[in-house]
Amino acid sequence: MVDEEYSASSSAGGKKMGKQHNTLPFWGNETSMNLNPLILANIQSSSYFKVHLFKLKTYHEVVDEIYYQVKHMEPWERGSRKTSGQTGMCGGVRGVGAGGIVSTAYCLLYKLYTLRLTRKQVNGLLNHTDSAYIRALGFMYLRYTQPPADLYDWYEDYLQDEEEIDVKAGGGQVMTIGQMVYQFMTKLDWFSTLFPRIPVPIQKQIEKKIEQYCREQGITINQLSSGRSASANNAGAHNAAAQAGPVAAGAGGATGDYQDYGGDRGRGGGGGGGTGRGAYPPMNYHDDRDYYATSSSSSYARSSRYEDCPPPPPQYAASSDREKEYGSRSERHRSKHKKKHKHRHSSRSRSRSRSGSRSHRSERYGERKREDYERSSRHRHEDHHHHYEDRERRYR
Repeated sequence: MVDEEYSASSSAGGKKMGKQHNTLPFWGNETSMNLNPLILANIQSSSYFKVHLFKLKTYHEVVDEIYYQVKHMEPWERGSRKTSGQTGMCGGVRGVGAGGIVSTAYCLLYKLYTLRLTRKQVNGLLNHTDSAYIRALGFMYLRYTQPPADLYDWYEDYLQDEEEIDVKAGGGQVMTIGQMVYQFMTKLDWFSTLFPRIPVPIQKQIEKKIEQYCREQGITINQLSSGRSASANNAGAHNAAAQAGPVAAGAGGATGDYQDYGGDRGRGGGGGGGTGRGAYPPMNYHDDRDYYATSSSSSYARSSRYEDCPPPPPQYAASSDREKEYGSRSERHRSKHKKKHKHRHSSRSRSRSRSGSRSHRSERYGERKREDYERSSRHRHEDHHHHYEDRERRYR
């Protein structure tokens, strides 16, 4: 049935409705714009559409209203759609039950439909540079009004568009324009509503065209649906090459400095970098004018043979004296360390002897206390015994 309606609508237009003309064709129900009946009823009964949008008469006024008012692409405003109390046949069914506050985006989408946009105006929406929501409403207008066979031709150039848009009411679902366009062609669901159904043969043709597009662009369908296109990969490779470029340039510049240094010294400022080991100055050599000789030839004036090598710098001549001085210092340090170690050892032995004497004293003190306790107990026992003897004598 839908296929017959599509073929009839496409053939009825003829040349008047062709792509070469500025008038756009329409596919589906012209009275409802293929919108959900509940959404359409809420749009037509809303005061925003009846009062405020009724005053807007031109295309440019509506575009300005989109720029200032649209903040998301859902059909309902956040928190206004109450479906938790629905039971029975109405529970969980899209577009059934109590509605909510219809969103500004869908009100303006229906307002664009009442203006009957031309092809030029739709292209102006798709390529608008001021707001991503203006572009998104242009793509949604095409999805609701255009024949399914024409959708891929409209969306093909925007499959890798990387401009981001937050489509959820209240924020939290950011996607690229390319992701959104891909979803428009491959899925019917859009939050709590449905897009017009695409006939199965045309849907298969769209899927084949998308696969061919991915092969030509060198990307996968997963990359296309997730928004990670080949352009992002190329940008990452370009950034990596750009980061590696300065490093390589810095390394080349460093070698060039050394070569220029050797060439200036060896050739008397004749320019050009010298090659070989002679191009680098010796380590810790301050007066290198005696080391390098001036010459106009391609190599240094002195030959590279061992008998013509320059004498070692004066720092190396005094190395033995320095080693002797360092040896004497190390011996002195060792002797001081030994003395300190002996002092620590003697202090440890003293502390041990003191602790031993303390323990011996404590033992002797314990023995004395024990003896005193025994003596006192013995005297107490004797006194007690004498006391009882005296009492017995008295009573006798």
